[in-house]
Amino acid sequence: MTGFGQADGPVGNVRVSVEVRTVNHRFFSPSIKLPSAFGKWEADVREMMRLRVARGHVTLSVRFERSEASAAGIDEARFAVVVAELRALRERYQLDGDVDLAAVLRMPEVISSSRDEDPTGTAAELVAVVEAALGQLDAARAEEGHRLTEVLLARLGEVEAAVARIAARAPERLLAQRDRLRASVGELAQGVAIDPQRLAQEVAIMADKLDVSEEIDRFKSHITAFRGSLTEPGGEPVGKRLGFLLQELLREANTTGSKAADAAIIQDVIGIKEELERIREQVENLE
Repeated sequence: MTGFGQADGPVGNVRVSVEVRTVNHRFFSPSIKLPSAFGKWEADVREMMRLRVARGHVTLSVRFERSEASAAGIDEARFAVVVAELRALRERYQLDGDVDLAAVLRMPEVISSSRDEDPTGTAAELVAVVEAALGQLDAARAEEGHRLTEVLLARLGEVEAAVARIAARAPERLLAQRDRLRASVGELAQGVAIDPQRLAQEVAIMADKLDVSEEIDRFKSHITAFRGSLTEPGGEPVGKRLGFLLQELLREANTTGSKAADAAIIQDVIGIKEELERIREQVENLE
């Protein structure tokens, strides 16, 4: 599923900004971009991502900046040393004038910059900001999931309607095939007496080969499970479960098609397989 999340927060002496994006992927595939100072915490960040995202290619990037207040400051100890050294030089070489403030400030290491220091903080502080960004990502993905659920339920309704038509047509098809078999046998016999028991046996064998009642029952069971997985509360990842149910639905469609021997049923089976393919494309987007 696609989504975006962003969060800011303090980590030691810096302020961190975290952005996380996801695109569709069958498995959990993380990509983490951390400043070198935070590289030692990559495993902690990765584990948090794994706990919050089950499927998808996840790209997380972190950047930090220091506040202006901590950007620079005067090292008073160094300032005093420089002033003392300049005054000693003035007296030693009998120079005129006093020590100039601007000259002192230009001396090395008098003005210290925190930009020259590594960021401080802990892995827990960084992970807390990452978790906040993942929370926003979850909300965005949940919204997309609701939209996809409506699409999938509509597609599933088309499959269910086709299965109902097949279930209604199946008994009629058996009667038609029985009558056709009797007519064919009578035509081939050309007036020769036919053993009614043998004919009844052949009709029973044909009916058993063409019977799709078990496939219809399994169709209905898988459809019920699929709908339940989409609509049940709890927020658990359902993508893999739906993928498995799709495989079972496709298996029943193939078996029903092989037994059909009827144009109307074959047409519905083709329609079912088309809808299942459309559903499969969308299920790959679900977590």
